[in-house]
Amino acid sequence: MSQRRVVITGMGWVTPLGVGLDEVWQRLLRGECAVGPVTRYDASTFATNFAAEVKGFALDRYLENTGRHANAGLNSQFALAAAAMAWKQAGLKAGSFDATRMGIYMGAGEGPMDFENFAYSNIAGWDAAKKGVNDLAWQNAALKRLSGSRELAQEPNQVLTHMAREFGCKGPAMNCMTACAASTQAVGEAFEMIRRGDTDLMFAGGSHSMIHPLGMTGFIRLTAMSTRRDDPQHASRPFDSSRDGFVMGEGAGVVVLESLESAKARGATPLAEVAGFGSSADSFRITDIQPDGKGAISAMSQACRQAGIDPREPGADGRPRVHYISAHGTGTQENDRIETVAVKGVFGNLAKQVPFSSVKSMLGHLIQAAGAVELMTCVKAIETGWVPPTMNLNSPDPECDLDYVPNAARDLRPMGGVDACLSNSFGFGGQNNTLCVRRFRA
Repeated sequence: MSQRRVVITGMGWVTPLGVGLDEVWQRLLRGECAVGPVTRYDASTFATNFAAEVKGFALDRYLENTGRHANAGLNSQFALAAAAMAWKQAGLKAGSFDATRMGIYMGAGEGPMDFENFAYSNIAGWDAAKKGVNDLAWQNAALKRLSGSRELAQEPNQVLTHMAREFGCKGPAMNCMTACAASTQAVGEAFEMIRRGDTDLMFAGGSHSMIHPLGMTGFIRLTAMSTRRDDPQHASRPFDSSRDGFVMGEGAGVVVLESLESAKARGATPLAEVAGFGSSADSFRITDIQPDGKGAISAMSQACRQAGIDPREPGADGRPRVHYISAHGTGTQENDRIETVAVKGVFGNLAKQVPFSSVKSMLGHLIQAAGAVELMTCVKAIETGWVPPTMNLNSPDPECDLDYVPNAARDLRPMGGVDACLSNSFGFGGQNNTLCVRRFRA
């Protein structure tokens, strides 16, 4: 069976550095950082009291009618805004496509918990004398304080509900929660659906916010987050020998994927072509990556193979055939070292010649939205010929010895620009996903 070509025709993101594609891209190239003290709740007693928050967000700036989304959680609101931007850039209009052939595939995380009212109900229901919960007291408090609509908004499938309602999509609707790899997996599986002819257009991406007491506490207890309270702006330092964990971020990234035939029929301009997707599971340990990077190697290798790229053979110009890798690059000791091992395993002797950077050093870790946003930086690299830096990389780890584009963006136009990129996402529990995108050529 012949496989259809799949292109990206629209992109939108909501990030801690802003929302405009060009605005955020320029801020990334300048190495600006969005990390600061948590303002959403009192985090003064937390081991990590800083994060990369989305500031000044208002959904009505992106949608004409927000009434139907009055009870949407922050994750759904971020997704709606990102999708609206992608919809506009793709030139889509209601009635201009077969709604049953446009679907949604998101890697959307749960909505923020109504923490104060939940905590109040728990305290009210606690019977200190019996050292247990008084169910009736808890129920009465919960009925008084908790809202059914806010509780429902926590469900990750609600992101799909709001998007389908807003944009009239009646095709396949799916959501995956493969942790930090989720939105890369969502884009990859949406790509495969279009490629084999199951649908023509897809919204694909991710949305998440875990900047709330329970979200932050979970990662603090796992000792996965930086505790550099005295210097939050420089806390995210992937591949640096002094790295001590990731920094929490939030936001959304959504792309419009469609078959090349659909794009041509609509007169849409492809921004880039999705050329390959690779996915694997470590089957190792719930909180640890396979130490030899076998799962990550498999995902990257699959993406290259599907794209027709031999990562160990240079191109006619002598350069590696992949010109940039968007690293998962969280800033944890284990992740950065093993991702480095995996890139070497895929590219062999060419590994040190491939620019390889982590925008998490500036945006923080957007968790389930990270992969889609980082994929979009690859598209911008193809468009502009520039690749973003890994900031705060001042004391390289001897075990992390690749070209991480330290502390300053790099202009690759004198070398011929950027033609093909890999975007890596490796999730908690051993999920590994890689996308390959390249310059569109008719």
